[in-house]
Amino acid sequence: MATVNPYLTFQGNCEEAFTFYKSVFGGEYLYIGKFKDMPPAENCAPISAEEGEKIMHVSLPISKETILMGSDSSEAFGHSTVIGNNFSISINTDSAEEADKLFNGLSAGGTVSMPMDNTFWGAYFGMFTDKFGINWMINFDEAHK
Repeated sequence: MATVNPYLTFQGNCEEAFTFYKSVFGGEYLYIGKFKDMPPAENCAPISAEEGEKIMHVSLPISKETILMGSDSSEAFGHSTVIGNNFSISINTDSAEEADKLFNGLSAGGTVSMPMDNTFWGAYFGMFTDKFGINWMINFDEAHK
């Protein structure tokens, strides 16, 4: 069965926000990585030192069922944060097949920003905005099954 988690996007203060959330909820990050930790991408210009220090992804468990996730937006990757539209619904699936089914169904009529594919962090992952303007992330992480 898929799990659903909130994914928050910040304007460069993700680390500060998650330090605060961690002080309230407790626990330890499952993952925290910066844009500078990404391998170089083909046909992409190098990112600035300032962009490199922004949070690419952070995961903080807040209960047995829920993980609060987030990142900074990155102008280098064509993303900017718009307050009020700075969240996504992240679905973690039990299989690649379930990920494809949900991705294909929910993205129908919408705009795909990252097709489902294997990632450098070891997940099968994709992102899109549905036809109603809601941002979604679909993830299958075989390593944690």
